[in-house]
Amino acid sequence: MFKSEIRKQALKERLSYHDDEYQKLNKMLLKRFQALDFSDITTIHIFLPIVEKKEPNTFLLIEWLAENHPHIKIIVPKADFETASMTHHEYLGINDLQKNLYNILEPQKGNIHDGEIDMVLIPLLAFDKMGYRVGYGKGFYDRFLENINAQKIGLSLSPAIDRIDDVNEHDIRLNYCITPTETIKF
Repeated sequence: MFKSEIRKQALKERLSYHDDEYQKLNKMLLKRFQALDFSDITTIHIFLPIVEKKEPNTFLLIEWLAENHPHIKIIVPKADFETASMTHHEYLGINDLQKNLYNILEPQKGNIHDGEIDMVLIPLLAFDKMGYRVGYGKGFYDRFLENINAQKIGLSLSPAIDRIDDVNEHDIRLNYCITPTETIKF
């Protein structure tokens, strides 16, 4: 299946989740995330969820990290839609966040982080059994990921699809994908 069709189907499926089901899936995703090895992790880049699109609720992960691994620095993105690039900022808490024109929460005062990143949690609409993902199609994360040497971990509320037919040379493969029922290593 091609990315454009996958996007439509995945978003339709996600939006069909009832609130109780969405909350349950996020709690299961958190349990899987908690099982990762954080012993060598000092910095994690985490996307902030668009709750209206029922993206995985990464605030649950951020809260758990702050409580259980306070030494880990949390970095969050800020998008520049003119250049299709992102800057990366220290997470200062929910009160520092504001929605942009696309309804995406972004940091306002967090210092820009240009140092090493050990782990990146990556948003996606769907992923396949080879570790490729379908996002919203702007390429923000592919451009970001091509220049860093970090664990690349997708978060998905749905299982893998068999195959994305139009993967190209700019698509960056995940190292892992966490779903509510499994953690898949590629």
